Amino acid sequence: DGEFFSLLGPSGCGKTTTLRMIGGFEEPTSGLIELQGQDVTWLPPYQRNVNTVFQNYALFPHLSIYENVAFGLRRKGVKDSEIRSRVTEMLRLVELPGFERRRPSQISGGQAQRVALARALINRPAVLLLDEPLGALDLKLRKQMQVELKRIQQEVGITFIYVTHDQEEAMTMSDRIAVMNKGHYEQLGDPEVLYEHPQTRFVAGRRLLTPRKPATPNGSSDAYAGYKLTDGTTVRIPSGLVEGQSGPVSIGVRPEKIRLSEPGSDVAPALNRLSGVISDASYIGVSTQYIVATAMGHNITVYAQNLETSGAREALAEIRRRNLVPGRKSLSGGSVHSPRVQFRVPEEIREQAEQRAAAEGKSLSALAREALERYLEAS
Repeated sequence: DGEFFSLLGPSGCGKTTTLRMIGGFEEPTSGLIELQGQDVTWLPPYQRNVNTVFQNYALFPHLSIYENVAFGLRRKGVKDSEIRSRVTEMLRLVELPGFERRRPSQISGGQAQRVALARALINRPAVLLLDEPLGALDLKLRKQMQVELKRIQQEVGITFIYVTHDQEEAMTMSDRIAVMNKGHYEQLGDPEVLYEHPQTRFVAGRRLLTPRKPATPNGSSDAYAGYKLTDGTTVRIPSGLVEGQSGPVSIGVRPEKIRLSEPGSDVAPALNRLSGVISDASYIGVSTQYIVATAMGHNITVYAQNLETSGAREALAEIRRRNLVPGRKSLSGGSVHSPRVQFRVPEEIREQAEQRAAAEGKSLSALAREALERYLEAS
């Protein structure tokens, strides 16, 4: 009770169907649905103490914001004085005081989402169901509303059941997450457990070093077990992770926990090393995403934080340098040759670079050439 619970999974896995069964809009073929200890499996939606926030919000366009929020209370015949008090309280909760007289057409998408939330919460349901309510918002507003939803849930103290296909969104807000696949949940737990200790290949996602054939045992030493990959590379993993496993296993590594290093550089003996060729790189602000093709014939994603870049100009110079100078990179110390790395330059960085080029009377290629020369002199 009182937790933020998410149903996470791809389209068609049964998230929304499960939510609709809880709300009474779908009938289950078997099993029970209990709400606060009461069997509500066959009760119609209006007899269940639950409310739903849908992706399209379903606000009444002909009613003011005040009347939209007050709608449920008026249907219940609540006195005007209490309606006024509770609507004011709800609008304060969602940070929309002063919007009472506006119409839905006069507010933004994020504000409409807050109005829908206030309308659902004003009836004080035991459970609030949210079916991807942030899906129609832009990225910046969606991230802002994730924080707001969690704050509101903590303030009102009721259970939120949230449906999403976005892993980051679920992990940002949820106390617990059920990862769903083909009509059942694969794993249930808090975000850290799901991310660090997935129990199935599906929960682990596409982060496996062994997507086709599992790794085979290859001895053990100290507190580590050795496994051989299909290309002959031997890796070590903590014995506790494979306790009770005597045969082949699937091994996965999260992209932010892999480091790229120059060939021939010193790497701690305890670290695993894997060779591959960088096939693509994308500058995404806080980090650079590399796609590395391994000798086993599949791709691995690597995230490298941009700790050494201090702004858009430096980022552009770094991108140009990597395009012009062939580089060698490896996963945790292996030998890799990358003859050319292609970057997708964010539009805002390109615009700043073009403005600088115009101010200095130079071309973009000239700026890139100067950046390359500075790099070569420094190295």
